[in-house]
Amino acid sequence: MHAQRRVLQAIETDFKKAGLPPLGWYDVLWELVQAEGGRLRPFEIEASTLLAQYNLSRLIDRLEGQGLVRREAFDDDGRGRWVVVTSEGSAMRARMWQVYSRSIDAHVGAKLAGDEAQELARLLGKLR
Repeated sequence: MHAQRRVLQAIETDFKKAGLPPLGWYDVLWELVQAEGGRLRPFEIEASTLLAQYNLSRLIDRLEGQGLVRREAFDDDGRGRWVVVTSEGSAMRARMWQVYSRSIDAHVGAKLAGDEAQELARLLGKLR
């Protein structure tokens, strides 16, 4: 847990230095970019991230306020909402990845030999 906290704090610091939003934004944008049609229902985002529903709702509001996502009504009943990534959201995710990938390499990859990194990935995959 201490190692996770340190790495995440280092990544957050790298995002801040680059003038980018927090890691939680990346997680939501990543899920949306990967989804069919670039859209998910909020509970689907919650299920695939570590964000609690109450935090996710506020985060989606902030993402929408920045033009990175938009909400759309379901076609069938109009009561439910899709969260849809915009082209600006996709571009932001790509910008964030440039920093995130370097940060992962610096704070994790550079500290492990190639075989150690593969073993860590294998072990984490088993736990997942």
